[in-house]
Amino acid sequence: MTKIAGFMHDTGNIISRSGHAQSGAILAFNILTRLGMAPQEISQVVSAIGNHDENSGSPVNPVSAALVLADKSDVRRSRVRNDDFAAFDIHDRVNYAVEESVLKIDGEQKILTLSLQIDTMISSKMEYFEIFLTRMMMCRKAADYLGGTFELIMNNTKMV
Repeated sequence: MTKIAGFMHDTGNIISRSGHAQSGAILAFNILTRLGMAPQEISQVVSAIGNHDENSGSPVNPVSAALVLADKSDVRRSRVRNDDFAAFDIHDRVNYAVEESVLKIDGEQKILTLSLQIDTMISSKMEYFEIFLTRMMMCRKAADYLGGTFELIMNNTKMV
Protein backbone atom coordinates (compact mmCIF):
# COMPACT_ATOMS: atom_id res chain seq x y z
CA MET A 1 0.00 0.00 0.00
CA THR A 2 2.84 2.39 0.78
CA LYS A 3 4.37 1.88 -2.67
CA ILE A 4 1.00 2.62 -4.28
CA ALA A 5 0.59 5.78 -2.18
CA GLY A 6 4.13 6.84 -3.09
CA PHE A 7 3.52 6.25 -6.77
CA MET A 8 0.22 8.18 -6.78
CA HIS A 9 0.79 10.88 -4.15
CA ASP A 10 1.33 13.84 -6.49
CA THR A 11 -1.28 13.00 -9.13
CA GLY A 12 -3.39 15.90 -7.86
CA ASN A 13 -0.82 18.26 -9.39
CA ILE A 14 -2.47 17.63 -12.78
CA ILE A 15 -5.37 19.69 -11.42
CA SER A 16 -3.48 22.28 -9.35
CA ARG A 17 -0.52 22.54 -6.98
CA SER A 18 -2.90 24.18 -4.52
CA GLY A 19 -4.90 21.44 -2.80
CA HIS A 20 -3.10 18.74 -4.77
CA ALA A 21 -3.10 16.32 -1.85
CA GLN A 22 -6.88 16.35 -1.56
CA SER A 23 -7.58 16.25 -5.30
CA GLY A 24 -4.99 13.48 -5.60
CA ALA A 25 -6.77 11.50 -2.89
CA ILE A 26 -10.04 11.78 -4.81
CA LEU A 27 -8.37 10.69 -8.05
CA ALA A 28 -6.72 7.76 -6.27
CA PHE A 29 -10.01 6.72 -4.67
CA ASN A 30 -11.70 6.56 -8.07
CA ILE A 31 -8.83 4.73 -9.76
CA LEU A 32 -8.28 2.19 -6.99
CA THR A 33 -12.02 1.53 -6.65
CA ARG A 34 -12.28 0.84 -10.40
CA LEU A 35 -9.28 -1.48 -10.15
CA GLY A 36 -11.03 -3.48 -7.41
CA MET A 37 -8.73 -2.77 -4.47
CA ALA A 38 -10.18 -3.69 -1.07
CA PRO A 39 -11.94 -0.75 0.64
CA GLN A 40 -9.77 -0.96 3.81
CA GLU A 41 -6.64 -0.74 1.63
CA ILE A 42 -8.08 2.13 -0.41
CA SER A 43 -8.75 4.04 2.79
CA GLN A 44 -5.11 3.67 3.87
CA VAL A 45 -3.75 4.83 0.50
CA VAL A 46 -6.24 7.67 0.05
CA SER A 47 -5.75 9.03 3.57
CA ALA A 48 -1.97 8.92 3.08
CA ILE A 49 -2.22 10.85 -0.19
CA GLY A 50 -4.71 13.34 1.24
CA ASN A 51 -2.48 14.03 4.24
CA HIS A 52 0.99 14.21 2.68
CA ASP A 53 1.12 17.99 2.21
CA GLU A 54 2.88 19.83 5.03
CA ASN A 55 0.48 22.78 4.85
CA SER A 56 -2.71 20.80 5.33
CA GLY A 57 -1.96 17.25 6.43
CA SER A 58 -0.53 15.13 9.17
CA PRO A 59 0.42 11.47 9.55
CA VAL A 60 -2.78 9.53 10.23
CA ASN A 61 -1.64 5.94 9.70
CA PRO A 62 1.62 4.06 9.10
CA VAL A 63 1.26 4.37 5.32
CA SER A 64 0.90 8.15 5.56
CA ALA A 65 3.86 8.42 7.95
CA ALA A 66 6.08 6.45 5.55
CA LEU A 67 4.88 8.56 2.60
CA VAL A 68 5.61 11.79 4.46
CA LEU A 69 9.13 10.67 5.35
CA ALA A 70 9.92 9.64 1.78
CA ASP A 71 8.34 12.68 0.14
CA LYS A 72 9.52 15.43 2.49
CA SER A 73 13.09 14.17 2.66
CA ASP A 74 13.39 14.12 -1.14
CA VAL A 75 15.87 16.89 -1.83
CA ARG A 76 18.56 16.36 -4.45
CA ARG A 77 20.34 17.91 -7.40
CA SER A 78 18.58 15.73 -9.98
CA ARG A 79 15.22 17.31 -9.10
CA VAL A 80 16.33 20.53 -10.83
CA ARG A 81 15.06 20.60 -14.40
CA ASN A 82 16.13 24.17 -15.15
CA ASP A 83 19.57 24.10 -16.76
CA ASP A 84 20.13 27.87 -16.62
CA PHE A 85 21.88 28.48 -13.30
CA ALA A 86 21.35 32.24 -13.66
CA ALA A 87 17.58 31.67 -13.71
CA PHE A 88 17.47 29.41 -10.62
CA ASP A 89 14.92 30.30 -7.98
CA ILE A 90 15.47 29.38 -4.31
CA HIS A 91 14.02 25.87 -4.81
CA ASP A 92 16.35 25.20 -7.74
CA ARG A 93 19.35 26.56 -5.82
CA VAL A 94 18.67 24.52 -2.69
CA ASN A 95 18.00 21.28 -4.54
CA TYR A 96 21.01 21.83 -6.82
CA ALA A 97 23.25 22.49 -3.81
CA VAL A 98 22.44 19.09 -2.29
CA GLU A 99 25.29 16.86 -3.39
CA GLU A 100 24.18 13.89 -1.29
CA SER A 101 20.91 13.02 0.41
CA VAL A 102 20.45 9.80 2.37
CA LEU A 103 17.53 8.77 4.56
CA LYS A 104 18.76 6.11 6.98
CA ILE A 105 16.42 4.05 9.12
CA ASP A 106 17.69 2.38 12.27
CA GLY A 107 14.79 0.05 13.06
CA GLU A 108 16.31 -1.17 16.30
CA GLN A 109 16.86 2.31 17.77
CA LYS A 110 13.84 3.73 15.90
CA ILE A 111 15.87 6.63 14.54
CA LEU A 112 15.23 8.05 11.07
CA THR A 113 18.14 10.20 9.93
CA LEU A 114 18.24 12.46 6.92
CA SER A 115 21.89 13.18 6.08
CA LEU A 116 22.56 15.96 3.61
CA GLN A 117 25.76 17.21 2.07
CA ILE A 118 25.16 20.76 0.82
CA ASP A 119 27.46 22.96 -1.22
CA THR A 120 27.08 26.19 0.75
CA MET A 121 28.68 28.14 -2.09
CA ILE A 122 25.49 27.46 -4.07
CA SER A 123 22.91 27.70 -1.28
CA SER A 124 23.20 28.51 2.40
CA LYS A 125 21.87 26.32 5.19
CA MET A 126 19.49 29.16 6.00
CA GLU A 127 18.00 28.97 2.50
CA TYR A 128 17.49 25.24 3.02
CA PHE A 129 15.49 25.93 6.17
CA GLU A 130 13.61 28.75 4.49
CA ILE A 131 11.90 26.29 2.18
CA PHE A 132 12.23 22.98 4.04
CA LEU A 133 11.54 23.80 7.69
CA THR A 134 7.86 22.83 7.53
CA ARG A 135 8.82 19.65 5.66
CA MET A 136 11.34 18.70 8.34
CA MET A 137 8.72 19.36 11.02
CA MET A 138 6.36 17.05 9.12
CA CYS A 139 9.09 14.38 9.08
CA ARG A 140 9.43 14.71 12.83
CA LYS A 141 5.66 14.23 13.23
CA ALA A 142 5.79 11.16 10.98
CA ALA A 143 8.66 9.64 12.94
CA ASP A 144 6.79 10.38 16.19
CA TYR A 145 3.69 8.69 14.77
CA LEU A 146 5.78 5.58 14.09
CA GLY A 147 7.25 5.71 17.60
CA GLY A 148 10.63 6.92 16.40
CA THR A 149 12.84 9.96 16.29
CA PHE A 150 13.72 12.10 13.27
CA GLU A 151 17.21 13.56 12.97
CA LEU A 152 18.66 15.93 10.41
CA ILE A 153 22.38 16.00 9.76
CA MET A 154 23.65 18.70 7.43
CA ASN A 155 27.30 18.76 6.34
CA ASN A 156 28.15 16.38 9.17
CA THR A 157 26.49 18.59 11.78
CA LYS A 158 23.43 17.36 13.64
CA MET A 159 20.70 20.01 13.61
CA VAL A 160 19.16 20.25 17.08
